[in-house]
Amino acid sequence: MPDISYTIHGPPTARAPLLLTHGFGASQAMWAPNLDALGADRRILTWDLPGHGASGCTGELTHERCVEEMVGLLDILSASRAVVGGMSLGGFLSLLFCARHPERVAALVLVDTGPGFRDDAAREAWNLWVRALADDLDARGLAALSGGPESAVAQHVAGAAGLATSARAILTQRDGEVFQSLGRIAVPALIVVGAEDDRFLAAADAMARRIPVADKVLIEDAGHAANMDRPAEFNRSVLEFLRDM
Repeated sequence: MPDISYTIHGPPTARAPLLLTHGFGASQAMWAPNLDALGADRRILTWDLPGHGASGCTGELTHERCVEEMVGLLDILSASRAVVGGMSLGGFLSLLFCARHPERVAALVLVDTGPGFRDDAAREAWNLWVRALADDLDARGLAALSGGPESAVAQHVAGAAGLATSARAILTQRDGEVFQSLGRIAVPALIVVGAEDDRFLAAADAMARRIPVADKVLIEDAGHAANMDRPAEFNRSVLEFLRDM
């Protein structure tokens, strides 16, 4: 995986490691407020999606490639199974990973994210927004990002061009596979959403209704990066979930 940047945190233990995937426009740096608490008794692997952070953006970029990169990261840890977690785009990819490789997933941690769309019109509206964002990145550079804390701490070696390529390739959605997979998830899931993350509140409710074993946590005074806005509350919720898992 020469083009992918990743970091391993925490001590090697018998507990299932935690694989964390960031959201669009962010990088693995967004997990810094959580690593000490969550990595006290298990390994954590954070990584930069292609075109993000210190990862390059060469070759064909697809959802399938991202899932296979995640398989490779677990192999680096020599982990047959892991707790797979992600924020926003990273949460969607975690759900896709679970649909494609359920035998590698011990549990899910889904942060300010959603399962995509089952309705074609809603999916196309999302894709139109994504393509406009990619065009804006090409035109204005990194100033086109929303300015949330997750993007503020990210430094992208591939620049705005890498993010624009990533947006067109993996932020867009093609079908309802992930949404349709929710009822087949056979591991416990923790759904965390910021109370001020208006765009993803309904998505969190939809996942909580459809995933057979799911707990939803609403974090007050938090937006789209609840793990950064209220790290103490986020860390406590995840640790309680992992203890009860």
